[in-house]
Amino acid sequence: MFDPVSLLFFLLLLYMAVHPRLQLRSLANARLKLIRELERKYGWRVITMIHRQEKIGFLGFPVYRYIDIEDSEAVIRAIRSSPPNQPIALILHTPGGLVLAASQIAMALKKHLGRKVVIVPHYAMSGGTLIALAADEIVMDPDAVLGPLDPQIPVGNMVYPAPSLVKIAKLKGREARDDILVLADVAEKAIEEIQGFIVKLLEDKLGAEKAREVARALTEGRYTHDYPITVEEARELGLNVSVNVPPEVYALMSLYPQAIQQRPGVEYLPRPPVPFYQRERREGG
Repeated sequence: MFDPVSLLFFLLLLYMAVHPRLQLRSLANARLKLIRELERKYGWRVITMIHRQEKIGFLGFPVYRYIDIEDSEAVIRAIRSSPPNQPIALILHTPGGLVLAASQIAMALKKHLGRKVVIVPHYAMSGGTLIALAADEIVMDPDAVLGPLDPQIPVGNMVYPAPSLVKIAKLKGREARDDILVLADVAEKAIEEIQGFIVKLLEDKLGAEKAREVARALTEGRYTHDYPITVEEARELGLNVSVNVPPEVYALMSLYPQAIQQRPGVEYLPRPPVPFYQRERREGG
């Protein structure tokens, strides 16, 4: 016999299974359309690495993302498939991630012969900053931030800043435990390694001495690891930073939605996604 309740239940399950996939496909198509528009308008090869909590999966559970090996494989593949003299624009929105993966991306970007632009609409912390240093120009929103590059040393369930481990070992001296001394030795090597890598990324643009100065500032523990390096501070370091983020990038960011919250913390009546100061700049020429 026909059971309407069972049919409704089946249709509900089918909707829950199919709707997220259709929604994701629609978002992906909209993203590709905007990326094509960016490439057509500015002449770039556009690559995005945007890490958010996306509404993906059967019940829409959030997926947390950071820079990993899969990212480095994909970005390097995109760089390799670009013509040698093709300008590349890499749009970054990330809390950071694996140093190995970020280093691979930075090296591949650095080796590309064409002009390299990294665009930061909101933040590119830690490994994201390392990648940004490989660019010829960093284009940031006026309120966007970069972050320090002090290595983080995992110890069990904890993660310790490398400069702090070196400092505590020196303070303790002969009283330091063997495990602290081992960790301090690893931390010191990690700092030297990342400083050397930063110098390689910057010395052709800033000169060797200035590059070493920037490397020390970003790695020696002057700031906490989540310290926000503003546009002004990045310029003071000597980095080539501008604030002319293309308006299409803001529209693109809206197509990477955060996971659904039970009660949103921020609400407002929607308006065009381009910041008002960007519209003023265009109107004023």
